Amino acid sequence: MDSPISLPTCIRHNGSGMSSPNPNANLGTVSCPPTTVRLLNRISDVSADDWDRLWPEHNPFLRHGFLSALEDSGSADPDSGWAPCHLLLEHEGRAVAGMPLYRKSHSYGEFVFDWAWADAWQRHGLAYYPKLVSAVPFTPSAGPRIGLAAGWDQDALTRRLMQAMHEQLEGEGASSWHGLFPDAPSCALLQASDSRLLERHDVQFHWFNRDFDHFEAFLMSLRSSRRKNVRRERRRVAAQQVQLRRRVGDEIDEAAWDAFYRCYRATFLKRSGHGGYLTREFFTLLRERLASQLMLTEATQEGEVVAGALFLFDRNTLYGRWWGCLAELDCLHFEACFYQGIEFAIDQGLQRFDPGTQGEHKLLRGFEPVTTQSLHYIADPRFRQAVASYVAEEREHRQRYGAQAAAYLPFRRDQDLTDQTGVTERPDRAGRNTDESA
Repeated sequence: MDSPISLPTCIRHNGSGMSSPNPNANLGTVSCPPTTVRLLNRISDVSADDWDRLWPEHNPFLRHGFLSALEDSGSADPDSGWAPCHLLLEHEGRAVAGMPLYRKSHSYGEFVFDWAWADAWQRHGLAYYPKLVSAVPFTPSAGPRIGLAAGWDQDALTRRLMQAMHEQLEGEGASSWHGLFPDAPSCALLQASDSRLLERHDVQFHWFNRDFDHFEAFLMSLRSSRRKNVRRERRRVAAQQVQLRRRVGDEIDEAAWDAFYRCYRATFLKRSGHGGYLTREFFTLLRERLASQLMLTEATQEGEVVAGALFLFDRNTLYGRWWGCLAELDCLHFEACFYQGIEFAIDQGLQRFDPGTQGEHKLLRGFEPVTTQSLHYIADPRFRQAVASYVAEEREHRQRYGAQAAAYLPFRRDQDLTDQTGVTERPDRAGRNTDESA
């Protein structure tokens, strides 16, 4: 939603900021054993073993290797407006809980848009920045946002983490805290820890593996018209003498990384006027620290690399992250970013393919609408009231959008679409007819 926020007329700038209640008043009593809070100005201030032990799901984006690659490469550091201030709880010197946290001086690279909120603060003579953000920089992918050691009271640890966050927020004079793309377990724990958190929704499009043995089995789950369209797109790529190769882990050599980075920068320069958020060193460090969870689709024409798509994966999910090309070739984006990813997910027995944010064009290629969430704490209760009204209306809009999108899913009517997504329904007759007539 792009409409401005209408704020209460009682809000006035008093020349010295705005008063607010005790930020920990509603957090409840922390019942976990005594813990020490450490503020990490770099993720490298904690060992990889201690940090990674808190995230047993093996989500690649919360791994120490991924976060440290962002920081050590200068892609996410204070100079780029992402100042790390990660929270770590320790008991008798052992890490028992953690939360990625950044002090932000802008809203770039988040994919949950709050520019209208910043404008509202400015119109009232106040500063929206700095704000605190629990997220993975430049990564619009749902995952855990709190790491908790096994065998501990999760609710108590979460309350203690949020108490530490509020202390940090007050000390920084920050306007707000934003938990971006938390998965369902993290979202539930965070909401239970503080009733003042505001919830936003958005819609992405993900692919689900319904026990397909091969790509053709997936195609057979689609209606005839959509199945023919996918095959036609793949033939168009082949007709342009484009060859595709998937490289995994150490198969991605230095020459392949150089070629991919040229593609990445060229695409950012064309679309955004800058060379991208990520430095070349980031990809070098990613290769060194997380090689086993990387897959690169490389497209060549007459022996020269013309495009590339870089993915990460864990035990359950494939994540499409970065795409770049040196030449605009018909349907190549669909092939490299979607169909090669689906083939890889089927080959590896992965259950889900998260290709990133946006893109209704994914819908007709078998990617289903899913609801993503974000949580927000606004320090001043008067601003909080205005933002609460805004996000309530936004949630209704997103719910309607997701339901409408589901009506255009390309699957045959006899396919069993279990509700893994939060919004997926069987296509109705109107949706089917509209799609087939396109």
